[in-house]
Amino acid sequence: MLLAGATAAHSRTSFANGSGSDAKNAARRAASRGAIRPQSSYRLQPQAGAQSPGLRPSTSVTYTLEAAEGRRIALTFDDGPDPVYTPQILDVLRRYKVPATFCVLGENAVLNPGLLQAIADGGHLIANHSWSHPALPRLSTAKARKELSRTSELIEDTVGSPPMWARAPYGYWSEETLELSAGLGMSPLGWSVDTGDWRQPGVPSIVSAVVDNVRAGSIVLSHDGGADAAQTVAALHDYLPQLIDEGWTLSLPPVDGPVGAYRGDGAGSTPADADAATSGERMRPAAR
Repeated sequence: MLLAGATAAHSRTSFANGSGSDAKNAARRAASRGAIRPQSSYRLQPQAGAQSPGLRPSTSVTYTLEAAEGRRIALTFDDGPDPVYTPQILDVLRRYKVPATFCVLGENAVLNPGLLQAIADGGHLIANHSWSHPALPRLSTAKARKELSRTSELIEDTVGSPPMWARAPYGYWSEETLELSAGLGMSPLGWSVDTGDWRQPGVPSIVSAVVDNVRAGSIVLSHDGGADAAQTVAALHDYLPQLIDEGWTLSLPPVDGPVGAYRGDGAGSTPADADAATSGERMRPAAR
């Protein structure tokens, strides 16, 4: 979603199972560093680093999977990992052999390195959701870069590879923060179906938000952290087998880079999406 920035500079705004002591120690080291690494870090020079061969960082926000790929949809979970709810979600996904994308907060990941490793070991994708869930365009360039780079470093130190995707808190990007993300080797990930689960509207409401609104290529937004996610877990138990029975294939964002991306010209969005972006409906504070 594109939300108007607060300044002229932002006027063009456009989304456990054991890890062992090594991962825990690496996470503690990442936390203690605080600041980003020196300029020699490849994340600040991504073209010199070891990235996925087919992935080229983009500044176009991907809101859907490629429609031509058929009845594929993607589940995404934000604001974790959470020691209570993330394991429950992983259990459901394991039962149905379904992959998902977990957009993690660094401040939660550093406290739960075993869960971060469990996500990776389960074949799921880990995306960067910043360190502390701020509205990135409202930060200075240095602070916004630190929010993203510190989280990427923690993810790599814990699971062995850096994230290829980033989701901005609130889906709130600006031209500058999109460029920062690309400079750190990541492409921006949005969503096209919002379950509204963070409001805790009731399990039937969350289920309906998914089954009534998914289309080919939909990216579904849910939350495994930031608040009580019991309804999210219960709804997943309900709608996931329904989706599978209806012939949907649960997938991950493409590993060869963004497709079907929204470029700020209205392509790939609906009037409802535009209204939500304008009104700030998708903006919410990070629950603590």
